[in-house]
Amino acid sequence: MRGPWFALIFLAPLLLFYSVYFLYSFGILGMVSTQQVGLTFRNAVDVGLQNFQLVLTDPAFQRSLFNTVFFALFLVGVSLTLGFFLAMLLASGVRMRRWYYTVFLLPSLIPMSLFATVYGRMLETRDGAINEALRSIGLGFLAQDWLGDPTAAYIGVLVLFTYTIGLPIMYYTTDVAQVNASIVESATLDGATVWQIYRIILYPLLKSTHITVLLSVILGSFRSFDIIFFSTAGQPGGRTDITGTYIYSATLGIDRVGFAAAASIIVLVIALTISIIQIFVRRRMS
Repeated sequence: MRGPWFALIFLAPLLLFYSVYFLYSFGILGMVSTQQVGLTFRNAVDVGLQNFQLVLTDPAFQRSLFNTVFFALFLVGVSLTLGFFLAMLLASGVRMRRWYYTVFLLPSLIPMSLFATVYGRMLETRDGAINEALRSIGLGFLAQDWLGDPTAAYIGVLVLFTYTIGLPIMYYTTDVAQVNASIVESATLDGATVWQIYRIILYPLLKSTHITVLLSVILGSFRSFDIIFFSTAGQPGGRTDITGTYIYSATLGIDRVGFAAAASIIVLVIALTISIIQIFVRRRMS
């Protein structure tokens, strides 16, 4: 027996396990989202769709959703520009390329929670490494209350997200190696500059890579809990919260598990919509 049915027999136990696991999890999540209940799941009170209404009208949730989208769009912009530029430099054999690979790919190789924790410690106002470094070189006036001032906290988070472009760099580095070298050689013979080759030839040729980077970054932003939680913890006052940290904080409230479950379902629907768009776009391009 050959073909897909043969493979299905071997995959059936794994598919069954994941199906039961996910169906059970989604079933519990859906049931709890219509209840007012705590972490003990005792004495649950059925409230219908009230939790969904409370979540959607909660300014804190709206701000966390805005932050998630804003950070995602910012990282998309950085990945499509700085990430592409750095990938082209690495692919062209720039000097000290191993050092650059180490610097920009390091966050992709170590637990992000560890990286974000160290970065959060650097943002401490009194004895953080960033403010201490500014004071040591005579730029103490640039020292900020990074975790207490909303604007400074936003800047700190954006810098941290900028340093996580290792994955887009790997996408570009891999795909640019598959570009027909004769195209670049012909452009060089015609007198095109390096900048023109990057902007007019390579950038359009990597259109499918751009879409992959865009969609992966946007979906990844919904899984950036560790980046925010271990760096700013949503401070100050939840201003840098994303949906992940918002849901975590909501779960810790009294009888708020149902509320957090409703928020999780809303975020899940948004993420699934983006995934469906990704599948549709990829099929149109293939």
